[in-house]
Amino acid sequence: MAKARRILLKISGEGFAREGETGLDTERVKALAAQLRKLTEEKVQVACVIGGGNILRGKQSESLGINRATGDYMGMLATVINGLALSDALESNGVPTRVMSAIDVHKVCEPFIRRRALRHLDKGRVVVLVGGLGSPYFTTDTAAAQRAIELDCSTLLKATMVDGVYDKDPNVFEDAVHLPEITFQEVLEQRLRVMDQTAFTLCREHNLPIVVFDMNAPDGLLAAARGQKIGTVIQN
Repeated sequence: MAKARRILLKISGEGFAREGETGLDTERVKALAAQLRKLTEEKVQVACVIGGGNILRGKQSESLGINRATGDYMGMLATVINGLALSDALESNGVPTRVMSAIDVHKVCEPFIRRRALRHLDKGRVVVLVGGLGSPYFTTDTAAAQRAIELDCSTLLKATMVDGVYDKDPNVFEDAVHLPEITFQEVLEQRLRVMDQTAFTLCREHNLPIVVFDMNAPDGLLAAARGQKIGTVIQN
């Protein structure tokens, strides 16, 4: 793949915590901010959709006796916490940012307005998108796909805790095979789990390439944005 001009980086909430733990790991956030700074220095425009699973997942709330919709709203607020942490780390690195939210938290975030977000990107600011889509029952994967299309991003980079897509679960099967490149159609035919179905369908219909990579890989984000071989590339 060619080097991206404007990317949408989707970061799971687990990426903000130490492995196997919950809460916020400031060292991980700082390491991510350092890579993002290098990308901005290379004139790559960056928007980030932040997850909140390190604090609370909507589905997890059901086991606590919390209504699913309420739990999803709680999860959206968790993404605001993560987004503010990333914004602070970026600003400390001299990178101008704007945190834009799909839910109304105007004391700490701007509302998400597409044209305003595009202006921020054109001015070299990292746009940190929080609050999902502002509605329950939608995952941050779907929010990432939606925002990437809205903001005319050339690639969706999905930072995960694994090094790409496999033909079967590598945590269960020792003979699982890593797939460096695969088409949208092959993902469907092989019933591979990449992201939720709504998000995947949006990317496929709008011909938006997806790069799934390990966010813990040294300079993994930089390699993915530069079009270097890392993780798995999914495209038509």
